[in-house]
Amino acid sequence: MVMDLAVELIHATVQLEQPLGDGTRTVGTGFLISAPTADGRPRVVLVTANHVLEKMPAATARIGYRVANADGSWSYSPQPLKIRDDKGGPLWIHHPTRDVAAIAITAPPEFAKAAIPEGYLATDDTFAQYHVTAGDEMMALGFPRGLSANQAGFPILRAGRVASYPIAPASIFPTFLLDFAVFAGNSGGPVFVSRPQQPPGAPQGLTQVADVTQGGAVPGAGFIAGLLTQQVELNSERLEIGIVTHAKYVRETLALLRNPLAPATVAQASVNQAAPVAGARTASAEEAAKD
Repeated sequence: MVMDLAVELIHATVQLEQPLGDGTRTVGTGFLISAPTADGRPRVVLVTANHVLEKMPAATARIGYRVANADGSWSYSPQPLKIRDDKGGPLWIHHPTRDVAAIAITAPPEFAKAAIPEGYLATDDTFAQYHVTAGDEMMALGFPRGLSANQAGFPILRAGRVASYPIAPASIFPTFLLDFAVFAGNSGGPVFVSRPQQPPGAPQGLTQVADVTQGGAVPGAGFIAGLLTQQVELNSERLEIGIVTHAKYVRETLALLRNPLAPATVAQASVNQAAPVAGARTASAEEAAKD
């Protein structure tokens, strides 16, 4: 049976928070990926934006697990998550050039089962295969201003349209824009396509996303396009635009978790012009971005 990626990602998405000692807290979003170790052992990895963890100075954060009760209700059960060692050093690994972080965790069994297989992370080929382009709708999960959808602590689901062109290849365009209202607390949440259009010639009723980690194909109803890393502000005015970092860089961060010497892409800073005009330059939304 083809899974509903929206529902599965809702179960795999968690709130991350840390009290700051002055009555406030720093809040972000993360999601769980099933990413085996280098020797094939199963492992659950928490993926989020690097700046979410960097802004948490204490050694322990809280991860917002949810527990299903026998009567069909749910309970919110946040648990401690150690993110720094005894000297204050980070226990997570981050991409060298993009705002992506990953940390291996020991999740409760029900959450370990909810982790999304690594193969659902998009590649450049995925974007090309499904002709993803400007105007296409994507969905995002998160905890804006630390708010959840209900008392059980489930994330809030939003939708927006791709607001930039082109959006691939990721090595040249490492981020793309999504037209929806973004708030503090959304950072680190997954951005995904739940039911992509079938590529030409594909069998009806089945989509497949290549799983490069297991050498096969994962039947599915969508793919994770990336994670939300920033919102766009100009002169303190929110433009209701989110910046999404390509899933390619999540894949590379997971590879670094397996092997710190794994290669990582250094994206081009700009597109070369054939005949640049002296002084000619356009301001990009990414330059106006705010965590």
